Amino acid sequence: MFSNPLRWGSQSSYQQVAGGLDAQKCSPEKSASLFSKVTYSWFSRIIILGYKKPLEREDLFELNESDSSYTVCPIFEKQWRKEVLRHQERQKAQVSIHKESHAGKPSLLYALWNTFKSVLIQVALFKVFADILAFISPLIMKQMIIFCEHTSDFGWSGYGYAVALFAVVFLQTLVLQQYQRFNMLTSAKIKTAVIGLIYKKALLLSNVSRKQNSTGEIINLMSADAQQLMDLTANLNLLWSAPFQILMAISLLWQELGPAVLAGMAVLVLVIPINALVAIRVKKLKKSQTKNKDKQIKLLKEILHGIKILKLYAWEPAYKDKIIKIRDQELEFQKSTRYLAVFSMLTLTCVPFLVSLATFGIYFLLDEENILTATKVFTSISLFNILRIPLFDLPVIISAVVQTRISLGRLEDFLNSEEILPQNIETNYAGDYAVGFTNASFSWEKAGIPVLKDLNVKIPEGALVAVIGQVGSGKSSVLSAILGEMEKLTGVVQKKGSVAYVSQQAWIQNCTLQENILFGSTMQKQFYEQILEACALVPDLEQLPNGDQTEIGERGVNISGGQKHRVSLARAVYSGANIYLLDDPLSAVDVHVGKQLFENVIGSSGLLKNKTRILVTHNLTLLPHVDLIVVMENGRVAHMGTHQELVSKSKNLTNFLQVFSDKEDAHASKRINVIDSKTILEDQILEQKDRPSLDHRKQFSMKKEKIPVGGVKFSIIVKYLQAFGWLWVGLIVATYLGQNLMSICQNLWLSAWTKEAKHMTEFTEWKQIRSNKLSIYGLLGLIQGLFVCSGAYVLSRGSLAASRTVYTQLLNDVLHLPLQFFETNPIGQIISRFTKDMFVVDMRFHYYLRTWLNCTLDVIGTVLVIVGALPLFILAVIPLIIFYFTIQRYYVASSRQIRRLAGASRSPIISHFGETLSGVSTIRAFGHEQRFIQQNKEVVNENLVCFYNNVIANRWLSVRLEFLGNLMVFFAALLAMLAGNSIDSAIVGLSISYALNITHSLNFWVRKACEIETNAVSIERICEYENIEKEAPWIMPRRPPSQWPSKGIVEFVNYQARYRDDLGLVLQDITFQTHGEEKIGIVGRTGAGKSTLSNCLFRIVEGSGGKIIIDGIDISTIGLHDLRGKLNIIPQDPILFSGTLQMNLDPLDKYSDSELWEVLELCHLKEFVQSLPGRLLHEISEGGENLSVGQRQLVCLARALLRKTKILVLDEATASVDLETDHVVQTTLRKEFSDCTVLTIAHRLRSIIGCDRVLVLDSGRIIEFETPQNLIRQKGLFFAMTTKAGLTQDSETKNKFL
Repeated sequence: MFSNPLRWGSQSSYQQVAGGLDAQKCSPEKSASLFSKVTYSWFSRIIILGYKKPLEREDLFELNESDSSYTVCPIFEKQWRKEVLRHQERQKAQVSIHKESHAGKPSLLYALWNTFKSVLIQVALFKVFADILAFISPLIMKQMIIFCEHTSDFGWSGYGYAVALFAVVFLQTLVLQQYQRFNMLTSAKIKTAVIGLIYKKALLLSNVSRKQNSTGEIINLMSADAQQLMDLTANLNLLWSAPFQILMAISLLWQELGPAVLAGMAVLVLVIPINALVAIRVKKLKKSQTKNKDKQIKLLKEILHGIKILKLYAWEPAYKDKIIKIRDQELEFQKSTRYLAVFSMLTLTCVPFLVSLATFGIYFLLDEENILTATKVFTSISLFNILRIPLFDLPVIISAVVQTRISLGRLEDFLNSEEILPQNIETNYAGDYAVGFTNASFSWEKAGIPVLKDLNVKIPEGALVAVIGQVGSGKSSVLSAILGEMEKLTGVVQKKGSVAYVSQQAWIQNCTLQENILFGSTMQKQFYEQILEACALVPDLEQLPNGDQTEIGERGVNISGGQKHRVSLARAVYSGANIYLLDDPLSAVDVHVGKQLFENVIGSSGLLKNKTRILVTHNLTLLPHVDLIVVMENGRVAHMGTHQELVSKSKNLTNFLQVFSDKEDAHASKRINVIDSKTILEDQILEQKDRPSLDHRKQFSMKKEKIPVGGVKFSIIVKYLQAFGWLWVGLIVATYLGQNLMSICQNLWLSAWTKEAKHMTEFTEWKQIRSNKLSIYGLLGLIQGLFVCSGAYVLSRGSLAASRTVYTQLLNDVLHLPLQFFETNPIGQIISRFTKDMFVVDMRFHYYLRTWLNCTLDVIGTVLVIVGALPLFILAVIPLIIFYFTIQRYYVASSRQIRRLAGASRSPIISHFGETLSGVSTIRAFGHEQRFIQQNKEVVNENLVCFYNNVIANRWLSVRLEFLGNLMVFFAALLAMLAGNSIDSAIVGLSISYALNITHSLNFWVRKACEIETNAVSIERICEYENIEKEAPWIMPRRPPSQWPSKGIVEFVNYQARYRDDLGLVLQDITFQTHGEEKIGIVGRTGAGKSTLSNCLFRIVEGSGGKIIIDGIDISTIGLHDLRGKLNIIPQDPILFSGTLQMNLDPLDKYSDSELWEVLELCHLKEFVQSLPGRLLHEISEGGENLSVGQRQLVCLARALLRKTKILVLDEATASVDLETDHVVQTTLRKEFSDCTVLTIAHRLRSIIGCDRVLVLDSGRIIEFETPQNLIRQKGLFFAMTTKAGLTQDSETKNKFL
């Protein structure tokens, strides 16, 4: 629940930024004339421009200020705050009178109504007017038929009726388009408001709520549920309009057919409860389907974030099966829903017919003298045609209401989720301490087990405090408690001043390096440059292609792990906060870079010397230089004091502090006293992780989404039809052709019947004849119903097959893409294909194809019927059809491109949302929530601009198409009047009733043709990945022996590699061979090619020449999974997936539980896992967030030990574990992989101590390859590197090398 609704901010937070909306090109709508407004002529310039050239974002008109997110969001949030307060008051009132609270939750629906009620009422008035006009047309037609029947001498009144009919239908067009315009924009504003509220809530969620609402689920709320709310709003007026139209039609039919109409009403009454039962069933199915969709997006997002691990371990098939399994469940729900839709389709088509059949039948039974005249029949038919639309809309809107109720429930549950409590921390504290804990205990959940217990710590202002302890002891939790991220169970926590936070896993934004550091602050050039120098970033700027203006990719994919941490540290320093919370920022950098960071930034002489600094660290060499040490053990403060106090106080602690001093070299300060920029530049090689060399770094800049131009290729639609199945396509055409033929036959039969009605009483058996004609009419309707039912069934089968095929192909394409694709393309773009674009394939595209086919057959049939009745009508039809296609050509060119722009503008919304959720702790720590809310509104507004232009383009088209349709009605009426007595009144009724119908059919036909092309953009976007170059096949005909590799001999022969064909070589003439079970260290300067070498071994990067041979087999001749499945790697980044611990260790389910426990024991995780409630089945949260970073790394180590192979690539995987654990892990690795070939990619030279030989790379070439001892004696590049790293000055390390 909302603890304090006022935390939701004020309107002032939504002020527009300078150069925003006001500074851009505004819509000319406000200044347009009345005629231009109602006909949307002011938009013609965009339509013409789009026809001449592909539209770009700059060409589009901006939103009216009242429609922008800057205006909509604060108004809605104000109403939501009122609703929350109202709810809290209701609860208090119930408690005060000792009643149990049944108040439920604050109502999102009520808040939306209070925000948008005025515009919703305005929209409703437009709809009322349009509905009334719709019923005037049949009444005028009735007068025209009467006029034809009773007037022998035709006069001007007949032409008056024709003009009146044209005026009414044209006025209806103008009113209806205004209704559609306001309706669609209002629905978009509601979606915008809800997205803004979701985003803001996401920034306030407590830890418990974050666990309950995964990133995928929150994104689904924003994309699917907010969209569902928007879709309902667009059709909301049908809830009352459909019954209103039904009642109007029935009342007018009563005037024509009397009490017989009650029979038709009885049919309706019988159908409504059946539709209600269908809606209830659909609701249950949709609810289950939504849960599946959440799971699918969540897993998909994790797969994309962890794609490197999947590729290195050859786990793609296992995770593909998991996704497909969830997808199959979703399709099962869709299958059930579509079969229910078959029934709805049958109802839609057959109910008007059944109503007319029942009405006509009872009409005859009421009075034997009753006959059907042209006036009665065609007035009734026109009213039945009007009745068909609300009868179709009513079940659709009922189903939409049901679905939206589910979405509303999910949204309300989320918006009422538990928030972080600001009262956990006293921020207005003005005492002597910067941070103080008094008898404080904390948990991650309100009723959870305490993680931190009985903390009593006072941190003086300006002090440097080190927090140390083993993995899982609660070090990072102390920082989380200060940030208010944990639930305070007891005690008091006080904090004085602002906070800056450096997380253990650096959070980097997808923007320039400078923007990452400034983090929304204004530029202070001198201070900025001082920070760059202190954080050792100056050499990096010289190497980056655009210096500090280089765009950093999502999650910082194009910079090293050490660079991420230094940028994160620079961001904190630049903020100028009072308190700095530093969660082990030195773990990912080389010891000497770390020393510089400590001296120049964190330490007593650094930039932060006068600030309060709380540093979580595993580096015990820093302890003598800090003011206070806090030793954590099992969530408690085991020891606290200065270094000297602790050493003198406790012998055990002295042992703890010194146990690894030999290995970590506690006298590090003696190694190097002065480190100049050149040394730092050369030493930064040791923190390198997956960094490209300088000549190809440019390829790693993030790619903007390509927006296609021109028409959608017909081959795209053919691909969909192939996935649909040609057999199903043929059956659909046949069934819909039969359906339309039966419809025409029904009307022609009625027309012929009314011709004979005048003379019916002349026949002696006229009652029998009438019964026969009614029976034939009923039979035609029954056949039509069978065609409809068959068509709907065939459509369901085919569309499900298409959905399954397209999705599977997309998933295959994505999983087969090379790793570089994921490093240079935002995840949001890929997710958008699986969500929004697949939604079009699943739910909309087959519907558009069906309606287009139906309309095409309907239009052809209508034109043929009218031309058959009034041959001169062909003269009017031909030019009008030419106009139709001309308008369509202009419209489609613009609409298609606007749709593409809209599709491209959706991806930044998802990307920004995901980025925010991953960095929410950092954003909250810095207090930058409002700035990110502003950014969210900006990206949402960009999408809204495209939507606005698309809505206006649709209205522009509709006015013109319906005007042409109105002309057809006018010409049909005029020709009927001109024909005079030479034409039967039945023919007049038939032609005009069909003409009235053709306006809607033609408009719908052109609209759906446009919709097919514009929505085919989604299929086009999905198919884009088919044409991107893929990795080599996973499995090839030639497969290695099952025991391969048995020796572990790795040989590079004249090997060359480049990242792209248009880039230079990153590895050149690499030739070397390892021995079996040999331990090789690989070192080199920045860009030397170390990481590239390991990537080539796994064929992440393919060779451009030469070959790699493992135990006699050229790895390029076997499949990727046969290769990667037989290699092993321990990566630096600990990536876990949501699911059980067992699944994270063994996703292929190859190993027994005993084997799993064995490797957990080797990694010192057995005791921890045994303490968990589910043990091996313990649920790992998204990204492994319910484990510490050190524990995650140990899980990754266990994963590698379980998968023991003959060749291991070690990418320094112990940076975030404490020294004792590191020692144990290194011992375990040496023991368990003693009989394996181990290639160690050295980010720190210390990690290759003990290697048999060292491979030294420089500029992609092998410079040296010898034993460490020989390399030291040769005094070459390796000797220079060890000297500058201070290793040759350390006697113990020197002895190990020598």
